[in-house]
Amino acid sequence: MSVDTFAGLGVPMALSSILEADGITTPTPIQAATLPDSLAGRDVLGRGRTGSGKTYAFLLPVLTRLAASNRRRQPKRPRALIVVPTRELATQIDTAMAPLAKALNLKTLTVFGGVGANPQINGLRAGVDVVVACPGRLEDHMRQGHVSLDAIEITVLDEADHMADLGFLPCVRRILDATPRASQRLLFSATLDAGVNVIVKRYLTDPVTHHADSAQSPISKMTHHVLHVQQDQRLPVLQDLTAAPGRTVVFTRTKHGAKKLAKQLNASGVPAVELHGNLSQNARTRNMDAFKDGSARTLVATDIAARGIHVDDINLVIHADPPVEHKAYLHRSGRTARAGAEGTVITLMTDDQVRDVRDLTRKAGINPTTTRIDARHPLLKQLAPGERTFSEPLVVAAPGDNGNGGGRGHRNGAGRRTRADATGRAGGRGGSGRSGGQRGGSSSAGAGSSSRNGSNGNGSGRSGSKRGSGAARNGRGGDGGRGGSAKVYSTSSGSGGAAAFSAGLGRR
Repeated sequence: MSVDTFAGLGVPMALSSILEADGITTPTPIQAATLPDSLAGRDVLGRGRTGSGKTYAFLLPVLTRLAASNRRRQPKRPRALIVVPTRELATQIDTAMAPLAKALNLKTLTVFGGVGANPQINGLRAGVDVVVACPGRLEDHMRQGHVSLDAIEITVLDEADHMADLGFLPCVRRILDATPRASQRLLFSATLDAGVNVIVKRYLTDPVTHHADSAQSPISKMTHHVLHVQQDQRLPVLQDLTAAPGRTVVFTRTKHGAKKLAKQLNASGVPAVELHGNLSQNARTRNMDAFKDGSARTLVATDIAARGIHVDDINLVIHADPPVEHKAYLHRSGRTARAGAEGTVITLMTDDQVRDVRDLTRKAGINPTTTRIDARHPLLKQLAPGERTFSEPLVVAAPGDNGNGGGRGHRNGAGRRTRADATGRAGGRGGSGRSGGQRGGSSSAGAGSSSRNGSNGNGSGRSGSKRGSGAARNGRGGDGGRGGSAKVYSTSSGSGGAAAFSAGLGRR
């Protein structure tokens, strides 16, 4: 059988047929290189850049070998463990694994912080086959006796170099120490820095090493541009580029910068969501869902999104702030031009950043085209083709995503005041109801539930209070009241509550 197919590499038909139904028929280089060894039970060290297909390179052997071993799952004793650095990556891996695991009657569970522990504890107690976990929360469960790793048959470390960058390696070592020494271990990383090599030497037994590509090699279908702008042109240029059709990811260096830029883009009529460490997990999930379903076409993020964020058809990556080092540039840029698609990467550079950007691109092995521009330059239309479209101004609503209290509401797209609750929801008038003493447009939470002012309010949390998490009240009637419909996304989670913003508002 041909090794150009998953079945030819030894993947069971039950799994390869699912991949084929999703249009995944030809293994990527990292998959073709590692699958024969990992399916045979060897320890594998695989290096490949972001977007190279590492996820299926380890999911397929993990599930195949668990099904073949035919051991029964037991309470608190998972059979396979996949350790990843971020919550988003854990969720995406579990989503990719779900149809494959279902076909083999295997149960999976994600374990990470930022969400309640009880559902995870109950899931572990019921028994699962595969746990996809971030190190911190997993170690918490181990310490409290909710999970034992003594029945682990295969362990995967994904994005090992990123875990090293985040300081997780001591925790990872303690986790690996709790797994059987004779169990199979797979480690995947874009680079093999000193910290990763320590893990390899200590925990992998006679590993087979596969280098699918150079750690610095840019994706061949990715074009790189540096736009030299004056400081006062930075925002207008970003507004023009993000108003073009298609999905765009904009990277900033700081959480404050991401929050501020997302707010500025929304105010100019570009639907944008933010992603950074100050957001609660629920807010991060809502914002990513909005980006994936097209409600917001721009994601403004810190380097938290530089690894493992898999969203199809990202046309453009913009480094609004050049990253500090070249590895971050490559990982950020890898959000586009995935799976053979083309993509464009733009770095904005001000006068005081010229030397830093020159050093950055040289170390990254990139030879970008550099152009001095302003917001009227015709190159912008070439880099981000298509008609620029702007929605009605998006108005920041009241603080409150982390449950520590709401805040004062702001006017919605109909020019009428809304309130926000302690979970970042903003309420407006539905039918003839009133909010904050003024009429407002109908409104729904980013998670899909509508406010009390529309039809499904669920509490009595009031603007500016710390009472519960109920939506804005004092409304009556159904969704179709005056003003446009609003979808609200949380934009931060400080203790005093953070801003939420609305997408698709009606006219002022």
